[in-house]
Amino acid sequence: MKGNLTEGPVMGSMLRFALPMILGNLLQQCYNIADTLIVGQFLGANALAAVGSAFTLMTFLTSILLGLCMGSGAVFSIRFGQKDEAGLKEGICASFVLIAALTFLLNLFSFLCINGILAFLRVPDSVWALMKEYLLVIFAGIFATFLYNYFACLLRAVGNSVIPLIFLAVSALLNIALDLWFVLGLKRGVGGAAEATVISQYVSGIGIALYTWIRFPAFRISRKSFPIRWACVKEIAGFSVLTCIQQSIMNLGILMVQGLVNSFGPAVMAAFAAAVKIDAFAYMPVQDFGNAFSTFIAQNYGAKKPERIRAGLKGAVLVSLLFCIAVSAAVWIFARPLMLLFVNPEETLIIQEGIRYLHIEGAFYCGIGCLFLLYGLFRALEKPEMSVILTIISLGTRVALAYLLSSIPSIGVVGIWWSVPIGWFLADAAGFICYFVSSRRRKLS
Repeated sequence: MKGNLTEGPVMGSMLRFALPMILGNLLQQCYNIADTLIVGQFLGANALAAVGSAFTLMTFLTSILLGLCMGSGAVFSIRFGQKDEAGLKEGICASFVLIAALTFLLNLFSFLCINGILAFLRVPDSVWALMKEYLLVIFAGIFATFLYNYFACLLRAVGNSVIPLIFLAVSALLNIALDLWFVLGLKRGVGGAAEATVISQYVSGIGIALYTWIRFPAFRISRKSFPIRWACVKEIAGFSVLTCIQQSIMNLGILMVQGLVNSFGPAVMAAFAAAVKIDAFAYMPVQDFGNAFSTFIAQNYGAKKPERIRAGLKGAVLVSLLFCIAVSAAVWIFARPLMLLFVNPEETLIIQEGIRYLHIEGAFYCGIGCLFLLYGLFRALEKPEMSVILTIISLGTRVALAYLLSSIPSIGVVGIWWSVPIGWFLADAAGFICYFVSSRRRKLS
């Protein structure tokens, strides 16, 4: 195993570790962005609205699995920092069995409750059939999502962020090629776009699982791995469930906002669908930097190196703020060209609403950048419950303000857009206050 982040230059080691994660998740965004771009340009506004709303739903479902995997990854990083190979192996066994079982239940629920999900999202009749067609195929890829994220979090926890990038790169390119073939060549519509995504997901999921099995014999689950101690299960569940709750609350709030957006009709739905892809792509690097930062902190926390934690926090905040300022400026300036990537020029109402969204939310990426760092920090310091609290503050504010402000006729849908940065900054304030109060007690600052 390699990738020890407890030694060497603080920011250099963190950035080298973070870069493949950033590139990897930017490629992962290509899955749905490719669907959205091709569907929006060639299948029309209703198809764009359907695929875009499905993306929000799948982000929520994926967040459940990602949260479980990220929580387990924090435990793996701490064990790696402690050089406890037996504890690391036991944690791998416990978490794999737990998360695989929950993935099966989530998949079953998704298929059985699809009509109820569409009703909850207030999907208009003109979009209903298209969105259902897309989701029935996409749901088949949930297990592939689990496989990729589990083994990616495991490899990253021990300092290997390059291999997940390689598998995603191959998969993303395959997805784009299959999208073009299925949608334009075979004329399979939104279902074809979903099929392309699912096939690509299984390539990355099965591929990274096989790689880990072959190259890391110490990680293999066997009969000798059982029985698993209850204390280990409890620790894994504590980290994983709390991180899952944090991720789920965050995306459930977004899902509730999606339902509110849908009530404004297909044009606003389509604008939101395109703008959210731009939004996610813009701040995805700082989200992944926050995850890399979390691994850095967890390893050094396990190794009992508080001076590296202090230096890492200061450097990470500076890097995150500089990046967010640059991206905010770029999104503001290029809002219209970015919207035109997804929407035909004659769709003026959709383009106008998308630009307005990007000009409001895109100006405040510093807020979400700091929030991602706080999530990673508290998860690494064995305080995942604080990430849940910050998420409740951020999303609770967002949902409450979105429904309140949008109900005022003179404000309307713009109130939904403004609710987002307000929620970010309230959560940031609470998080930094909590950290500086608790760090004095821990003598980490």
